[in-house]
Order: sequence, then structure tokens, then C-alpha cells
Amino acid sequence: MPRMSVTERRELLFAAAVRVLERDGLAALSTRAIVAEAEMSLASFHYAYETHEQLLVEIIAATIDGELSAGLAGLGDAAARTPREAIHGALTSYLELVRADPGREQGMFELTQHALRRPTMTALAADQYAKYHAAAAELLDHVAKRFEVTWSVPTADLARLVIAMTDGLTLAWLTSRDDEAAARLITLTTDALLAHLEDS
Repeated sequence: MPRMSVTERRELLFAAAVRVLERDGLAALSTRAIVAEAEMSLASFHYAYETHEQLLVEIIAATIDGELSAGLAGLGDAAARTPREAIHGALTSYLELVRADPGREQGMFELTQHALRRPTMTALAADQYAKYHAAAAELLDHVAKRFEVTWSVPTADLARLVIAMTDGLTLAWLTSRDDEAAARLITLTTDALLAHLEDS
């Protein structure tokens, strides 16, 4: 059997770590748990990653990119006929992502809190939210351009509101799994955003 390359080791360990995180949470994400999940030796982990933290950084970065790609893919709904339909549809698409993989969302909240408590990872958490804000601003700019409307406040400020709302929506749904309550919150969030919309 050919010897596994470093890249192959990292891919297997990364996938195993994500499975453990989503299934069991951050507290269970030890190096030993990861190698057991990957069916590899402890030495294999240290051959592929210098530290446990290095792997956590990779998980955060990859998950953010995946969330943004999936989320933005649902923002350009050609069927939306009004700003309300576009925003409501984008938020609903976001909720579907959460519902499709609750473990991932719980894991990301845990990782963000973990990063904020570690000086070597604080910048990663800041970058995470900078990317989220940029994605929300892209949605708002898309709505304004497509429907020839303008926002009455800077989109950067509204983008922060969007992310505050989606964080709240995520936590509310994770704790209750109440789809109807989440749908009502999406409507209220849409109303709050549209209150800052002006005809151009």
C-alpha cells in the first residue's frame, strides 16, 4: 500500500475533525478523538498538523467559505419580484442551510467563542464576521441595484443588522427547532430592513 501524502493525511483528519465537531461538539474535539475517527495514529496527526489549533483554524476558514458560497448562491433568486420577496427569500434560504446541518452551526458558534478567548485566534473571529458583513452588504447592494431603490442608511450598517438578526435567528432555531417561530422572525427581520428602503 503506497504511503499516504501529507495532503491526503490532512484531508482525512480534517474531515474526521468536522464530523466529531458536528456530532459531539468542541469539548469532544481532542486530538485523540480526531485520529480515532479518522482511524489513524496519533503520530499521523502530528505529521500532518503542527498543532491542534492549526486544524481548528482550517476548520473555521473552510466552514466560513462554504457557508458564504452556499448562502450567496441563494441570494439571486430570479423569481423575486420585489425587494421584500428578495430579502425574505434570502433569509429563508439561510434558515434552510441552518436546518440542513444544525451540528455545523452549533460547531461554528462554539469555534467562534473559542477563538475569541485565544489571543492567537482572535483575528480569525474578526475576519469571520468581516466576511459575513461583506456578504450581507452584497445582498443589500444586489437588492438596491436590481429593484432600482436606495437604502436610507449606509449598507455597512444595515449589513451588521442582517448578521445580528441571522445570528439571533440561528440560536433561536437551534434552541427551539420551531420552524413557525423562525418564519415569523424572518418576516419581522424583513420588515425591519425594508423600513430603511427609499425609492430612488
